[in-house]
Amino acid sequence: MRAVATRLAALLAAALLGAPLIAAEGEEKTLAIVSAADVTLEQYAWVARPLVVLADNPRDPRFVKQMEYIAADPGPLAERDVVVIVDTDPAGASAVRQALRPRGFDLVLIGKDGQKYLRKPFPWDVREISRSIDKMPLRQQEMREKSLRPADRPQ
Repeated sequence: MRAVATRLAALLAAALLGAPLIAAEGEEKTLAIVSAADVTLEQYAWVARPLVVLADNPRDPRFVKQMEYIAADPGPLAERDVVVIVDTDPAGASAVRQALRPRGFDLVLIGKDGQKYLRKPFPWDVREISRSIDKMPLRQQEMREKSLRPADRPQ
């Protein structure tokens, strides 16, 4: 439990202070955690799947729980090219907040195509988020291409 608390503290610090990466254990890929003040959704088009976590306050219990879920198991999100965008400052009026117009806590999953695939007013664990991503058409195409042998892959 202490390891999760320590990892959550690091995750929150990274998100709120702009430190960008958390390594997924045993993986080459890392899970990017960025502040919404520093990014726009458009910059991730066709590159990553933004998972936007919005709250009116960093102490919102739903925000804390969502970040605990992410800290406990970042690997599946990193494997799926997710970037976590965090915004807990309504007064900051980030471009992300303006685009999504949340009311209190909001969890929004956006595909690489820029489409909003999931919007929840409560935390979701990584397993549920991963399953939602795996149902996306572009993700299914990525999984098919990954399963092809190197000689069979399209050039």
